[in-house]
Amino acid sequence: MNPPEPADEGGGVVPDGPDPAEEAAALAGSEVEVELRPQRKLRIWQIAPIVVLATLGSLMFAFPLAFEFGDGGAVVAMLGLLISCCAAGWGVMAARRVGHTWPGLPVRGSGHRPDWRVVIAYTAVVGVLAVLAVWRVARLR
Repeated sequence: MNPPEPADEGGGVVPDGPDPAEEAAALAGSEVEVELRPQRKLRIWQIAPIVVLATLGSLMFAFPLAFEFGDGGAVVAMLGLLISCCAAGWGVMAARRVGHTWPGLPVRGSGHRPDWRVVIAYTAVVGVLAVLAVWRVARLR
């Protein structure tokens, strides 16, 4: 076995890799890669109309239920429910466009199939919420 080589006098560590002069020469003639596509994230101009629609729809849904507007209350409440659901769908599609997914579902384009139990759970939750909302509005009459 060969004995270990003695360490450098300057602290015991020998630098590994090119020295700064070689690195500067290599960088002087090379091109720099820059990502041309923008970062995939939701911007304020995408989120603002979704929040406004969701707020308007939820208020239209809640006020007739809370204050009993008479015969027109059920119509206003159902319209508010429809606007809220449209805002939720718009939000989901905007999030999907930038690459977000629902918890438990695979990323778009990954080639993996979604688990059927997760899909059934999401469908059941949406179905129960829809039935409860329609039932509550129907009780206004």
